[in-house]
Amino acid sequence: MVTALYPGSFDPVTVGHVDVAVRAAALFEKVVIGIYSTPSKNLLFDADTRVELFQKSVEHLPNVEVRKFEGLVVRFARELGAAVIVRGLRSGSDFEFEFDMAFMNRRLEPTVDMVSFMASQDYMFVSSSLLKEVARLGGDITGMVPAHVAKAVYAKFGKPVSDN
Repeated sequence: MVTALYPGSFDPVTVGHVDVAVRAAALFEKVVIGIYSTPSKNLLFDADTRVELFQKSVEHLPNVEVRKFEGLVVRFARELGAAVIVRGLRSGSDFEFEFDMAFMNRRLEPTVDMVSFMASQDYMFVSSSLLKEVARLGGDITGMVPAHVAKAVYAKFGKPVSDN
């Protein structure tokens, strides 16, 4: 049984993240979505909320589970018995970052490989940081995140969904 780890901060989960999870779930027997608890980012949601939001987004996928983790991704992958780390790529800059990260992870844990999914064309422009800014300024993020996530994001900014 091949287990894949799809790690990230997912603050918040987007339709692009869900798309990668769906595609990974079709290829691997088990997919663990790893919510990184303490990224060096300005977070909108705490780790437990990010887990809940992603769980609801993939509840239709029986071979996917969502868990939070701390520390090195490759250590978490080893704990899970994951053979693969899954990543999504939207642009050339994503590729450059992931390319370096793949070599570092391979150096730290040679038994874990990386598989990258190219973003679906509809989601190439969607990023968590960009859509948080759009929502904060009162813009419409529906269609870029699952409906329950849009509601949670707007609530954080004190904006009802109907006002977007």
